[in-house]
Amino acid sequence: MKDKVKKILDEIRPSLQADGGDVELVDVDEKSGVVKVKLVGACHHCPMAAMTLEQGIARALKAKVRGVKEVLAV
Repeated sequence: MKDKVKKILDEIRPSLQADGGDVELVDVDEKSGVVKVKLVGACHHCPMAAMTLEQGIARALKAKVRGVKEVLAV
């Protein structure tokens, strides 16, 4: 599961980097389905960070990686 999460984050990363930000994978808990990520760069301070997390990152991970139930920013 962790490898699949990394692959999807790598697909998302260029659009974040285009705006001066990025995302780092912190942890994947396969039992609970919780993925923890850290928004960095411009994404860290962006007022749209919550929307990026929910509508972009979480939506993609839940749709493409079986077992992902929640994505949290740490």
